[in-house]
Amino acid sequence: MRSKLLAVATAAALSVVLVATASATKPRSNGSTGTGQVFADNPVQSSGDESLTDQNDSDAAVPAADYIRVKLTNLDGSGFLCGDWVCISSETGNPAYSASNTFTYTRHADEFEQTMAYYWITEAQKYIQSLGFGTRYRGANNRQQQVRIDQWGQDNSFETDHPKLEIRYGKGGVDDAEDAEVILHEYGHAIHEAQGFQFASEEAGAISEGFGDYWAATSTDVILRSLGIQSKTPLVCLMDWDSTSYTSGPTHCIRRMDTNMHYPQDLNGEVHHDGEIWSQALWTIHQSLDNVKADTIILQGQFDFPGTTMTDLANRTVAAAQRLYGAKTAGVVRDAFAARGIL
Repeated sequence: MRSKLLAVATAAALSVVLVATASATKPRSNGSTGTGQVFADNPVQSSGDESLTDQNDSDAAVPAADYIRVKLTNLDGSGFLCGDWVCISSETGNPAYSASNTFTYTRHADEFEQTMAYYWITEAQKYIQSLGFGTRYRGANNRQQQVRIDQWGQDNSFETDHPKLEIRYGKGGVDDAEDAEVILHEYGHAIHEAQGFQFASEEAGAISEGFGDYWAATSTDVILRSLGIQSKTPLVCLMDWDSTSYTSGPTHCIRRMDTNMHYPQDLNGEVHHDGEIWSQALWTIHQSLDNVKADTIILQGQFDFPGTTMTDLANRTVAAAQRLYGAKTAGVVRDAFAARGIL
């Protein structure tokens, strides 16, 4: 979710001081690349095993086969998980550090969630830039994203701008940053923030929740395919690992993108529920076009959205498709929104 919850400024300032102090006492790695161990993108999705449970953060709860080794890029050479597009600014346990940029942890260690957040956010921003954002088009959050790990005691995460722009990942149930789809959903809100998206209405909040879910699915799909991995659970089922803590099964989804709800009759005022209307429209565009066209259109349409209605943003997205790819593609996008009653 996205939140305007107030943080305690003094605590935030203290965490920055602690990180800076730790940095000053350790030698730099002086390298921009490294290796890390992560989930791809969560153990339910990689194994297809819906019976997995958290077991109080136990290493034994997840088979070793569900970890993969990945290349970490864009590091700042400090030896900490800080780089061009994300910086782990504070955490509950020890800040992950390696003079050789080797970040190999299992889930019981707090440093594992730090590595997860660094890898998945960095790869998501690199994907955005591969679409031309920051070069051919305006940048979409092409700045260092501040992240706090396991410093929200509830089973929730949020992007906030108080007292500063940052994402906080919670630690109730499954630690949220163990599930890449949670990481990427919150990053979706940060993308909106950077694009000048205004959270001026209830529908704007629902749109952002729907986009966050869509962004988690599309960027997961792209990143997994780049690793030569295919998901063993449906991408339309979001956050399969995190939701094992509060769904009964037999499958675990926090939300889905195939509920066939319609606008406006199925709106009920709860932004996550209403966001499923928007996310399904975006997923239909994704399925009708290739991910490059779909994601370029969707991101372009969102710039400077004034926070009005789903219909308004749908029209802006159709117009973006027309500008970028012409009338035929714009018709595909229009049809996807029409199927949900938005247009």
